[in-house]
Amino acid sequence: MKHYGKVAVMMGGSSSEREVSLMSGNGVLKALLSRGVDAHAFDPAEKPLFALKEEGFDRVFIILHGPFGEDGTLQGALETMGIPYTGCGVMASAIGMDKWRTKLLWQAAGLPVPAFRLLDENSDLDRVAAELGLPLFIKPACEGSSFGVSKVKQAGAMRAAFDGARKYDALVLAERFIGGGEYTCAILGDRALPTIKIEPAAEFYDYEAKYFRDDTVYRCPSGLSDAREAEVRELARAAFQVLGGTGWGRIDFLLDEAGNPYLLEANTAPGMTSHSLVPMAARQAGMSYEDLCLAVLDLAHVG
Repeated sequence: MKHYGKVAVMMGGSSSEREVSLMSGNGVLKALLSRGVDAHAFDPAEKPLFALKEEGFDRVFIILHGPFGEDGTLQGALETMGIPYTGCGVMASAIGMDKWRTKLLWQAAGLPVPAFRLLDENSDLDRVAAELGLPLFIKPACEGSSFGVSKVKQAGAMRAAFDGARKYDALVLAERFIGGGEYTCAILGDRALPTIKIEPAAEFYDYEAKYFRDDTVYRCPSGLSDAREAEVRELARAAFQVLGGTGWGRIDFLLDEAGNPYLLEANTAPGMTSHSLVPMAARQAGMSYEDLCLAVLDLAHVG
């Protein structure tokens, strides 16, 4: 595996998703080492980025979640240093981290998204609840792993949910509840992998359900008809392309009771833990975790 050179597995960092990133990163590191790649852990919370040059790294596998790692900042720094990296470029990473601007772009491209409102301190929360209907979701626009997300069932709970989301980000969204099921579709290169249906035992697919609970049900195959499966895979590919996505990523979407899809959000540095969704979809497509890691590394690029 000498053609990869010395590979830094970028993990950890200082965002609220540090622990998830470490779980993902250690999985990727183990997989790459098992395939003979000269891979090393690199935590930017413990050493400066310029150490990548000093220590002779040839490419970076980004498995750093949240702000700095997933929002274009790290990507721009690596481009400045001329070091190839995995995943989306600066623009797609920055937009994909911002759920509000992602939805605006998808809307402009004519792609379906749930009705939403951008909230601030002066928002009439009762009016928003009336317009979107209850239940609804309130979430920080630029946060991952469901941090700060609340499902609001009563208008009187809107303020507390807003205040909770504001702890994570200045931009807060209210989003209409779509009740026909939550799904996700991984993108690898120009290929959409099999969709997964997510059935959390909790109220919604929150942090615990994503990473620690063993009672979340994942259905892959998702149970969609062949025609609907093809339709939503193509929608996911289109959504990724609208954002300028490259390399790999994941598009989350919802179905309503009539089976119509609505795009939810993009993940430009998806999780790679034992509970993560992209490895699950890859297995359904006949690809092992180790092969998936190599495929992602193969797609590393500069700019």
